[in-house]
Order: sequence, then C-alpha cells, then structure tokens
Amino acid sequence: MPELVTAPDTLICPADDILDRAALSAAVETAAAEAADAAALRKAMVMILTDARKKGFDAIAQGFALDPGAARPTTRAYTWLTDCLVAAAFHVAARHMHPLANPTDSERLALLAVGGYGRGEMAPFSDVDLLFLTPHKITPWAESVIESMLYILWDMRLKVGHASRTVKDCLRLGREDFTIRTALLEHRFLIGDRALSDTLDTTLREDLFQGSEREFIEAKLAERDSRHIKQGARYVVEPNVKEGKGGLRDLQSLFWIAKYIYGVEDAAQLVKLKLFRPEEYETFILAENFLWATRCHLHLASGRANEQLTFDMQVQVAERMNYRDTGGRRAVEHFMQDYFRHATYVGDLTRIFLTKLEATHLKTKPLLERLFKRRRKLKPGYEEVHGRLAIVDEEAFLADKLNLLRLFEEGLRTGMLIHPDAMRLVTANLDLIDDAMRADKEANRIFLGLLLKHGNPERALRRMNELGVLSAFIPEFAPIVAMMQFNMYHAYTVDEHTIQVISHFNRIEQGALEGELPVSSEILRSGLNRKVLMVAMLCHDIGKGRDMDHSVLGAQIARGLTPRLGLTKAESETVEWLVRYHLLMSDMAQKRDIADPRTVRDFAKAVGSVKRLDLLLLLTVCDIRGVGPNTWNNWKAVLLRSLYRQTRLALEEGIEALSREVRGTEAKKNLRDALPEWSAADLKLETGRHYDPYWQGLHVTAHVVFANLLNGIEDDEIRIDLHPDEDRDATRACFAMADHPGIFSRMCGALALVGANIVDARTFTTKDGYATAAFWIQDADGHPFEASKLKRLSQMIHKTLKGEVIARDAIADRDKIKKREQAFRVPTTINFDNDGSEIYTIIEVDTRDRPGLLFDVTRTLAAANVYIASAVIATYGEQVVDSFYVKDMFGLKIHSAPKQKALEKKLREAIAQGVERARA
Repeated sequence: MPELVTAPDTLICPADDILDRAALSAAVETAAAEAADAAALRKAMVMILTDARKKGFDAIAQGFALDPGAARPTTRAYTWLTDCLVAAAFHVAARHMHPLANPTDSERLALLAVGGYGRGEMAPFSDVDLLFLTPHKITPWAESVIESMLYILWDMRLKVGHASRTVKDCLRLGREDFTIRTALLEHRFLIGDRALSDTLDTTLREDLFQGSEREFIEAKLAERDSRHIKQGARYVVEPNVKEGKGGLRDLQSLFWIAKYIYGVEDAAQLVKLKLFRPEEYETFILAENFLWATRCHLHLASGRANEQLTFDMQVQVAERMNYRDTGGRRAVEHFMQDYFRHATYVGDLTRIFLTKLEATHLKTKPLLERLFKRRRKLKPGYEEVHGRLAIVDEEAFLADKLNLLRLFEEGLRTGMLIHPDAMRLVTANLDLIDDAMRADKEANRIFLGLLLKHGNPERALRRMNELGVLSAFIPEFAPIVAMMQFNMYHAYTVDEHTIQVISHFNRIEQGALEGELPVSSEILRSGLNRKVLMVAMLCHDIGKGRDMDHSVLGAQIARGLTPRLGLTKAESETVEWLVRYHLLMSDMAQKRDIADPRTVRDFAKAVGSVKRLDLLLLLTVCDIRGVGPNTWNNWKAVLLRSLYRQTRLALEEGIEALSREVRGTEAKKNLRDALPEWSAADLKLETGRHYDPYWQGLHVTAHVVFANLLNGIEDDEIRIDLHPDEDRDATRACFAMADHPGIFSRMCGALALVGANIVDARTFTTKDGYATAAFWIQDADGHPFEASKLKRLSQMIHKTLKGEVIARDAIADRDKIKKREQAFRVPTTINFDNDGSEIYTIIEVDTRDRPGLLFDVTRTLAAANVYIASAVIATYGEQVVDSFYVKDMFGLKIHSAPKQKALEKKLREAIAQGVERARA
C-alpha cells in the first residue's frame, strides 16, 4: 500500500494516536492477500477501516475534551483521518479489487475532495464530498473502482456525497449551477492521477472563474439573504451554527468570494490585500474558531450531524466548553452570550468586506437605486459613497468626539445607511467616549434626539449597539449586550428585546397598530411624556443577569442615569417608578382575577394617577410584544384593556365605582335585557339562584349561556357549551351539573385529556346545589379549537366527567416533557396571599409547566378539602404561574400557618411526582 496522506503539523493529539499508518497498511495488504474474492476483501476492509475510524475518533475526542477551544487542530484531525481512510479504500478498490496491468490514457482516475471536506474543515459527522475525475467518458474499469470504493465507505456508515465527471463536465455544470461551482472552488487532490487534478485546476481558473466574478458574488449574496430569511434573526434563541445569521456559512461565503476573486488560500492573505485590518483579521479567526469549536462539540454531544443549538444541546455544549455558573447566571447563558457576540462580529466583518468589493465595483447596486438615484443634501463633513453615508475627512471628524453620535443622527435624518468605513472609524475610536463626553449636555441632547426625533429609533440603536457605541455611552447597558435568557419565553437576547420594545412603540406611534391596539393608540393621540416612556423602555431590563431582582436594580440604575440624560426631577422619578414596576400591570392582568374588585383597587392604589397608568400600559404592551413574534395575543389584549379601563374608572371616579353591589345590579339588568323572551318567574329564579361573585366574575354572554344550561337541568345531567371566543383567542367551555367535591379537578382532567391548554377558569356554586364553571381553553398552537373538533371534544369531556374514562390513568401517557425542554430549571415556589382578595385566599403556584400539572394541583387541593372558586393561568414558555382563589371547607380563608405549610408540602409532593413521571 502506498504512503498514506502526510499528517499536518498541528493536530489535536499526536498523529500516531489517531491512526497507526504502518499497522493500517499492513492490515490492508494482509486482507488483500488472504481474501478469497472481491466480496470477502470488501467485508474485511469495512471491518479494518471502521475499527481504525473508531479508534481515531476516540483519540480526537479525548484530545478535544482536554483542549475544548482548539477547533482548528480538531477539524484538521478529522480531515486527515478521513483522508487516510478514503485513500485506503481507493487503493484497495483500484489495485486489489480491480487491478489493471496496462491502463490506457482514458483509464486515468483522480479522486478529489470538494466542498467543506475539500477545504479541510470537518466536524465529527460532516459529509464526505468526493469528485471522481476522468479525462474522457467514464470507462467500465473506472466505474467498477468507484462503485467498489463507495460500497466500502457506505458500509462504514459514512455520509458520502459523490459525483463522477470529466473536466469538461465540471466546466459545463459549474457554469449552470453556483452550488456546484462553489464546491469545485474548494477542490483538493487526494489520490490517483495528479496531472488530471492539475488540469482541472487550471481550466477552472482560466475558463470559468476569471471574468465571472460579479455574477458569482451576487449569487452568493442572494443565497446568503435567502438563508437568513429562512433561519431568522441573528439573535434567534436556538440558532443554526452552520446556516444561521452570523454562523459559519456567512464566514465561508466571505472566504469563497475572496478566493474566487483574488485566489486566496488563507484568510491571513485578506490583510495583505487590505480587505481587513490586522485587528479585524484577529476577530475573524476568533469567531471562526469559536463557531467551529461549538459545531464540533454539538456533533459529539448529539452523536450525529446536528447544526441546531437546541436548548438541551446548549447546556451540553456549554459544559463541554468548560463554562461554569457564575454571577447569578447559568453556564449556558454565559456560553450563549459569547455565541451571539461572535455572530455579531461575523456580521460586522461581512459588511466591511462587501464595502471593499463595492469600492472596486464588483458588487452592483440595486437596479432601482441605479435608475432613480437622487442626491441627498447632507450636512457638512459627510458625503454619499455607493448610496451610503460616508465621512469626508476622518481627522476632522474625530477632532470633535460628539461626531461619534452625530453620525447616527445624520443617518436617521437622511434615511441613509452608514458606510462601513465610517462604522470602522467609530469602532476604532470608542475610547473617545469618556466620562466627560457622557456628562456633556449636548451629547445627551443628541442621544435623546436619536430616540425621539426621527421616527425610526430602533435603526440607530441597533447599529449603535452592534458597533459598541451604546455600551460606551451608557456603560450600564454593556452587561446585557448579547445576554441570553435561558428559557422558552424570550425569543431574543436582552439587548435585542429592548430594541424590539422601542420598535413596537414606534409602530404604535406611526399608527401601524391602530386596529390591534386601539387603547394604546388613543392614549398616544391624547398625548403623554414620550421622553419618560422612551428612557423607561431603554432601562426596563438593564438590571438583568445579576444576583438581585432586575426591576429593583434597574430602578437604581435609572435613578443615576436619568439626570445625566437631562430629565427633570419629576421625570426621573417617573422613569424610576416605571422601571421598578414595569411587570406590575402584566402580573396583575395575567396572574390575578381582575373580576375581583380588590385586584383593581390594589392596582389603582399602587399606580396612583391616570398619567402613570397610561405610561405603564404602553410600557407593558410594548414589553410583551417585544418578547417574541408569537407572545402577544388577543387574550392578553383583553385582560390588559379590562384592567386599564377598570383602573382608570377607579382613579377618576373613586373606588366605590367598582363595588360588588354596583356590578351585581348592573349584571342582572344586562341579563334581563338579553333574555326578553323569558318569563318574569324564570328570570326571577335565574337572578336569585347565584351568589354575588358569579355576577361580577363573568360577562353577560356567559350569564346567558349558563341561564340556558341551568334551565330545566336534572340532578344527574351534565350540560356543556363550547363556543369560540374570538375576542380572546380561546374557546369558552361552560359546564353545568350537580355540585360535588373535586368537580373542578375532574373538569381540568377532562380538558387535559383532549389536549386543551386552560388559560383561565371560573367556577361557581348556585344556591340550589349546581356547579357552574367557565373555562377558556386553547389548542396546542395557542388558538381556539376548530369548530369541526368541538363535537368530539364535547363527547370526550362527557365520558370523563361521567367516570367512563379515568383521567388520572389516561393522562399519564400525555403528561410528558419533551427532550429538548428537559434542560430548563424552574424552581417551584408556592405563596399564600390573604390580602389580594376580600373573600378568598390566593394560592400562587409558580413551577415547571406540563400537560398534567393543573390536574395534579387541583386534585391535591380537592383532596385537602379546599374549594376552588377560580383559577388564573399565566404561561411563560416552560414556566407557569397558576393562581387559585380558594376557601377552606368552612367557606373561610386559610390563615393558619400550620395549615398553609401542610398544604404546601402536599402540593410540592404532587408536583415533584408529576415531574418525575413526565421525565420518564
């Protein structure tokens, strides 16, 4: 057997630990000599090479575990090992299985690596992309060699991509298909006829690449844009390391273009070509190394080719890369913060590189821009270069450090994108933004103007954030840059979430959300302090990632920051209050029963004025909408609108306007008006059979439904009404039946069995012994159930309530936590609140969400003789807060501390057992 591929100097461990080349050669020659036929030799080769690959993989993995950041030596090691195994398979197929004594010119064959394998970059389970090159049409001998070799590799369970082509084929197909052209760009000779490989090399350079640079660049950039659309934003919380924005493919695209145009073989040559500065090249290498290390660990942790950093994999990769829990944050959060920072750097490098291409007119401007180009009037010191805002004299620009902010102001004023050379200048001179500049009144005026004057603040903020200007001017912002919150609720990093919040406010202000957000839009039209709200939005999460409550720390930070930004004492106090209580309205609306007058009374007392209420509503709406694309829904909108209107009424007309008596009298009148065909006797029976909480807890539409369900009901009858409640994005499920202990829990079990997520529930008992319960439920996608499914839903609920299906047994199979979601830690906290309601104890259970949780909790409460009047369910990704309004068996609040402790213990046990079952 010929000498195998020479080992590179720097591998993750000694070459002989990865592969004993002498032993492999000897084993191959022995197998060739002893095999009875080609089939036997193939079988022997598969065993020899598989064993060698396994030992090599183990050695590389051990070396990588000892130095988990050494990506380059690791990818080189996988490439070299693959080279040796592929060459051995080729040698056996060509020399032993199909020996040819006197090959003709047509029977020359070269084997080349292409694509990522050709580039010499391999993760543990990367594809092995091969090109079999022949001078003319493929001969029967070459076909046999190729087939035998591929069968060996396939039997080794390698994922092989392959093509058999002539040089002419490569040229023709490369012209037609940019994917093939890109793969050919990175071809590398492995074994066989080297002269044939050299011919391909020359032909591609002279007959394909030269003169077609512009079309290649535009094809690669179009490919990148479509990939980004598919993968989503740079800060998507489960990024694709290879294809995502700021991922490896972006770096590779940049290198492909450089290689295509300038023939570079190493990224270091980009500095000599003046495409990158030395520090930018250093950033390139650091980002590339980090992303490759992440990808290799991801493959090893998954045991397969996997490019998606799902939540469960993030925890494992962080651990493999030696991240640790520190500063009140989990190791995985530190790891993902580094990941997003590197992804941002990749975006910066791509922008710089493309600017250089534009300067040499290789990348064409958009057609419309070329046709309708209009010169904009720019302020002195600026010019337009390739349609972007550029700096005329860098020295003069830097002479006044406030220009570092004015640049963004001019960008917003003109609507122009900032030229990357100007961005580079800013990034290189961030040290000019010192304490003196931060204290400068004019600097702070410019900064506030960016937020308030030009109608597109998020664009300036995002660019300032990416370039480091935002953190330099407001150092308190630096810790939350690229900070990931390891949960399923937040779709963005903390800094991007903050910018999203401001972006949503801007959309409301522009009138784009009038239909969706009528109350917020009306408040803005009526006028409010935009400066206060904007600064509060900028600061609302600035305290995250530390060991203390982020609202408290954020308020402390805001107290120090606001005077510097030029806010008055009163404005500063309002910003501080808004940051401190920015979750209050959301918590009240989603975790408390807003039909209970005490809820609104306590909230109104905390808010204190209509002015603050208006600001807090806008901040709350934008905050929820900025969490992620699917977080806001009609359900939350209805809750917030209702809480806002009731609180405003209380603040303007006094708390008495919300009294139970006023509400009850009005509700009964509304019911009489809604049932004109009912007799006076029937109406008297219906309005007299319910206790006070029933009248204030439901809308008249539900009162009408229950009146019809209860009309003529028998003691052994169960009546159900399912109706889509479009206003709330949910299906309303109303039940009427004879009351008995544990009925609420059985209803929860019945609904869990049909796959319903309960978002709100009210249960009442009539004076004549019937239970009436209203649940608002959603399907798995957070929407009302389709009308076609309601009949089957009703039948299943009937069966469960009648005892034909035992919910506890049936639910066990459905009550599972998905594998990718098992990495989340959600501690269980249980609180008893006797002040939040006049007549009920509120038990708040904050824990890990799962399908059977509500059934487990309500069953435990029922077994402890606790009566549940209503349940309010707020879900935040994998976390849920269930608030139960309850009384004990005597109809009293649960004040006794020993009773509370005993009940908490039972609830914790039920939750722990349920989690254990769900993880099994």
